Amino acid sequence: MVTLTGHAYCWDVLGDPAFPDRVAALGLSSVTLAAAYHSVRAATPHHPRHQIVDARHGALYRPVRPSAWRDARLRPAAADWMPSADPFAEAATTLRAAGLSVTAWIVLAHSSRLGAAFPDLAVVNCFGERYSHALCPANPEVRDYAATLAAEAIRDAPVDAVSLESCGQMGLTHTGAHDRTADAWPGPAQRWLSVCCCAACRALWSERGADPARVIASLAAAVRADSTVDSSAVLLDARQHAARLLRDQVLAAVAGVPVILHANPDPWATGPSPGLPPDDRVDAHAVLVPAWPVGEESARAVAAAVAAGYRTHAYITALPPCRAEEVPAHAAALVAAGASGINLYHLGLASAPRLEALRRTVELLESPCTP
Repeated sequence: MVTLTGHAYCWDVLGDPAFPDRVAALGLSSVTLAAAYHSVRAATPHHPRHQIVDARHGALYRPVRPSAWRDARLRPAAADWMPSADPFAEAATTLRAAGLSVTAWIVLAHSSRLGAAFPDLAVVNCFGERYSHALCPANPEVRDYAATLAAEAIRDAPVDAVSLESCGQMGLTHTGAHDRTADAWPGPAQRWLSVCCCAACRALWSERGADPARVIASLAAAVRADSTVDSSAVLLDARQHAARLLRDQVLAAVAGVPVILHANPDPWATGPSPGLPPDDRVDAHAVLVPAWPVGEESARAVAAAVAAGYRTHAYITALPPCRAEEVPAHAAALVAAGASGINLYHLGLASAPRLEALRRTVELLESPCTP
């Protein structure tokens, strides 16, 4: 049996009494609900009270308790665009009362507000350019922030599981703030521009016997020439070390709750789904592999995670540029590649025809004929 869940925001649920019935009509019994999320301007085409929500900055959709964040430079902001003082708990309670299970969706290292306010904790590339959307997990302050954020997101809230996004390093690409960097560099150059060169990362390189100045010069040259970097093994080991420290701390903070980890089988991957370690195991209930592109690329990623021994869920979208009619067959192909779960994006953003595509996807995957 394939595990199925649909993603949603708190504002999709609150103020819309029909939302649980709409989820049930899709054939779903589970919702993955944002508890801590980055900034977004979101469509709400099915909501009876509003059509657009402008979440101006990343926020914790729970009360921001001063006692939990005492003496911390990094601390989340409240969602002051929400009428509820505790939007996530209120929405989760509503869903649970309707018989739906709830997974808390928590975004960890992605915060443009905090990266801009504390640039010393943000990812910096080999040209000295900082990525304000990306907090670098090589910094202990970032790891402390992420662990506290995860713990506070589910504190005394009715949740069945936790979904951890950006539990590792964010990189060059950032699909927000009218980003205009897509396809400007070939794949290898994007990899090198996603290597963090902050003080904490440089210290990790030095511990591994590499000269930071020479590494940075090599990275910059590789970006210009679209070539390789001699010290790449050191760079990957340092990144994976920082990610491992982050994961361990966050997983300890949410101990006792099943964890679905957004992850990519490519160990070099950065972003919302950071790369899995090439020579170690991540202790999570399942990994959620990004599979938005329709076609073999996504199927190969799922198969690679399965081959590495992970219970693998695939993360798919019914939104553009994916065509609605492609969604059911795409999901079925991912199940055939080994996915034991499908995460559907997005219950609140999708238009009526795209919701229908999600319904047909669920119907197809629950058919006895589906592998």
